[in-house]
Amino acid sequence: MNIVYQSTRGGQSGITASQAILQGLAEDGGLFMPNEIPKLDVEPEKLSSMTYQETAYEVMKLFLTDYTEEELKTCIARAYDSKFDTEEIAPLAKVGDAYYLELFHGSTIAFKDMALSILPHLMTTAAKKNHVDKEIVILTATSGDTGKAAMAGFADVPGTRIIVFYPKDGVSRIQELQMRTQKGDNTCVVAIHGNFDDAQTGVKKLFNDREFKEELAAKGFQFSSANSINIGRLVPQVVYYVYAYAKLLANEEISAGETINVVVPTGNFGNILAAYFAKRMGLPIGKLICASNDNKVLYDFFRTGTYDRNREFMLTSSPSMDILISSNLERLIYLSTGCDAEANKALMAELSRKGSYTVTPKMREAMADFWGNFASQEENAAEIKRVFTDMGYLMDTHTGVASAVYQKYVKETGDKAKTVIASTASPYKFSHSVMEAIAGPQEGKEEFALIDEMSAVSRTDVPKAVEEIRTAPIRHNRECDVEGMKAEVADILG
Repeated sequence: MNIVYQSTRGGQSGITASQAILQGLAEDGGLFMPNEIPKLDVEPEKLSSMTYQETAYEVMKLFLTDYTEEELKTCIARAYDSKFDTEEIAPLAKVGDAYYLELFHGSTIAFKDMALSILPHLMTTAAKKNHVDKEIVILTATSGDTGKAAMAGFADVPGTRIIVFYPKDGVSRIQELQMRTQKGDNTCVVAIHGNFDDAQTGVKKLFNDREFKEELAAKGFQFSSANSINIGRLVPQVVYYVYAYAKLLANEEISAGETINVVVPTGNFGNILAAYFAKRMGLPIGKLICASNDNKVLYDFFRTGTYDRNREFMLTSSPSMDILISSNLERLIYLSTGCDAEANKALMAELSRKGSYTVTPKMREAMADFWGNFASQEENAAEIKRVFTDMGYLMDTHTGVASAVYQKYVKETGDKAKTVIASTASPYKFSHSVMEAIAGPQEGKEEFALIDEMSAVSRTDVPKAVEEIRTAPIRHNRECDVEGMKAEVADILG
């Protein structure tokens, strides 16, 4: 089956997978969606004996139909290699009555590695396939993890440059150091005076600035994105949910066809949307439990049907979820309209104009697979402490949110189905908040002293990614106001 892509707002259709990956965002500001979500053509029992790389091919070949088998297998082999510190790539840890899917074993110790390890290879292959003669400029906003993972992925990749914008005071110290010490002559990171939504909106404006794009094209540049709005980010994320189900089968934790639930700490909505894609492909997933932090815009949406970003933006101990505009939700909205691009476009225009929209009862019915709740900072810290004290398992502040919401789900619904919790980052990435959760106030303690303390308390090794930045020189010092993002890009590109 030949899958092609169209914009969720109707402006483009019949686009190949490689063209969609190169473009990132559709010309009309919409997101690319496949003309249909394909069904898995391999039985889960067969998948249960496959490696992560083999599973990745079986899933990705169904979406990326203009890539040859050789091209796709080469991209997969280059992405999922020794940069991951476990052979399984995404191991499952059974803790109590849940299974934590550890997505942080890549080179930047966060789940973004899972997709951003392969995106540069998919993109450079796409550039060759489509005879691109311009330098590809990856333009990305980050709430903390995407930036480092994207820069690590694209560092010194020929024919590409990458510019990352992050909120100056809106990421953890380790996240900031990871970005500011990044090597690579083609990498650049800029701190903006604003929050993640400001950075994301600014990047989208640059994508939609035709005059600026034409100016850059004349100089030999073209924009693309490494954010989860890029379909080349979303498709690789589907893989690890399929792999997790197959591993549960292989470990005889479930029987063939048994339904599982999935819990995902959610900010920009891409990670949980990938689980929904896996369900639509035929994977036996019951509920998709959307876990929010104090910025509970998604919780409110699933409870009321109204998406409203007109609220106070809160900086929390789970910064990658400090988001009020969940870009990938647009893809779910589009699906819930029955793929009616005009209806979706009208809702997105409403969001842009007044900061909110309300979906119809029929659309809410189409989203019944989702269940939303949130965990406050206090509930998050208490859950991290409970799981560590009772079971010896240390989790980061985003996984803590997911775990706390899972407890609420079971209490509210009584549903005891086997459950996979997406564990999205290493606790070492948020050492200050995690140590405060398990050991009380840590005022005045230096970041790396806390990291060494965490290693001793948890009896785990400090990840290589953290050791590397302990003494690494700062290479990036740029910062600007939101209004200055365009001028910054122009300056960086000379």
